[in-house]
Amino acid sequence: MQAFLKGATVQTSRLQKDKTKAGPSGEKKAKAVPWVEKYRPKCVDEVAFQEEVVAVLKKSLEGADLPNLLFYGPPGTGKTSTILAAARELFGPELYRQRVLELNASDERGIQVIREKVKNFAQLTVSGSRPDGKPCPPFKIIILDEADSMTGPAQAALRRSMEKESRTTRFCLICNYISRIIEPLTSRCSKFRFKPLANQIQEKRLLDICEKENLKYTKESIAALVRVSEGDLRKAITFLQSAARLNVDKEITDQTITQIAGVVPSKMIDSLFEISLKGTFEKLEVVRMMEEGYAATQILSQLHDYVIEQDLRDEQKSAITEKMAVVSKCLSDGADEYLQMLSLCSVIMQQASQS
Repeated sequence: MQAFLKGATVQTSRLQKDKTKAGPSGEKKAKAVPWVEKYRPKCVDEVAFQEEVVAVLKKSLEGADLPNLLFYGPPGTGKTSTILAAARELFGPELYRQRVLELNASDERGIQVIREKVKNFAQLTVSGSRPDGKPCPPFKIIILDEADSMTGPAQAALRRSMEKESRTTRFCLICNYISRIIEPLTSRCSKFRFKPLANQIQEKRLLDICEKENLKYTKESIAALVRVSEGDLRKAITFLQSAARLNVDKEITDQTITQIAGVVPSKMIDSLFEISLKGTFEKLEVVRMMEEGYAATQILSQLHDYVIEQDLRDEQKSAITEKMAVVSKCLSDGADEYLQMLSLCSVIMQQASQS
């Protein structure tokens, strides 16, 4: 037993010596933060392209009362970032954690959580003072992210809490589809639609990040990022970070962005459509596309845009796009990708033969 204890003390002393030898280099390194979090807006003024929401929140920061809010719109347009930036400005870094309760879709948000966790937090009273002496509103904020995934009974339980605790608590519901929020909740909130970000706004943000991170890039790569993200700034920043990690000390090109995003090259879409129009079923390149790992949903999305731009009759376009809708539903139900793409190409051939 003594030998065992002696061995343990020797080990601990060795560890302590190693730590002292390590010195400053043994200290904890700064954690690598994803660029989405690193460049998230720190204040309301930094929020891009959402003028109406920014104007309302600025008034509330100047001293006016904040209403219950409902933010809805596509992903990556700044809904969560906006309310978090406003909460930080309202309460300051010290009181932020005490005054803000954030529940995401990953958390359990059934009726029991609404009755217990949300209700108990809403009932707490708060003072109107901050440690730094700045004025502070006498209410708390409860942020319910992805609120459209909440159950119906949970939403029904929430409406009573919104009314009852209106003196001490403000609610902010965030969702992608406002139609999934029950009418009693939407009538109690000020609704704001977040629009997909304009191309110029996205380009400006991406160029700022490139300058701060000292990245080498081309104009075509930034244009490709904007095109691939489709108004989703979060997706664009994530793709940019992936491209920077892939091409360390090299120039980021549009080919790199296309590979990372999983976008089918336009040449392959052109050839697939041309072969389908000529009616040679055996020469279709669907097999090669599948073997190279391209998703059928991605091919379908790009084919849709391609068909709309083609010089076809309206009847032909409507028949092809109607088949695309059927194929999209089948794919979401788990149908075989190869067979569905062949089925779509056969309809394109059929429409081409009629002309």
